[in-house]
Amino acid sequence: TLEGRGARVREVSLPHGKYSVAVYYILATAEASSNLARYDGVKYGHRAAGARDLIDQYRRSRSEGFGPEVRRRIMLGTYALSSGYYDAYYRKAQQVRTLILNDFTAAFGEADVLAGPTAPTAAFRIGEKSDDPLQMYLSDIFTISVSLAGVPGLSVPCGFTAAGLPIGLQLIGPAFGEQALLRVGHAYQLATDWHTRRPRYDR
Repeated sequence: TLEGRGARVREVSLPHGKYSVAVYYILATAEASSNLARYDGVKYGHRAAGARDLIDQYRRSRSEGFGPEVRRRIMLGTYALSSGYYDAYYRKAQQVRTLILNDFTAAFGEADVLAGPTAPTAAFRIGEKSDDPLQMYLSDIFTISVSLAGVPGLSVPCGFTAAGLPIGLQLIGPAFGEQALLRVGHAYQLATDWHTRRPRYDR
């Protein structure tokens, strides 16, 4: 479709993309642990009633105020930032993040915009994987490398499965390349009607 709109297509490689899930969930959980530490029920955030002392106030407030996923990320991040593990996890993840950025920089030396899948599968039904956080994390493999590299990404509908669930096309631009990225996305939507159709979640 994009070739039909005048694009020239070539293949590029992002060899360190396979590490993006591991890198992202080390860095994101570490940042969550650090940033959410201030929500103690005293200065910030929810304050639980009936605490016996300050430590109990912290414990109750954070238990009541944070959901399971937030608590999971805080625990993982605290571990990654703890003494003896900082260099092995957090520092190493930052180094691999640089390699991921370098991959994108090299790819944009050969192409103006990158195109690929948004996710490794079609969209799943609402709540289908809520009880399996690992599968939820792995679903992010194609989008989180974009966030790690600090480049803009755009997802547009590009089809449906036989069951009527939507499939996404991800377009990625270089840093500050939003204008070209939006132009490509707009050109794709002018040539297709996927964005006007509704998915089927009843099958």
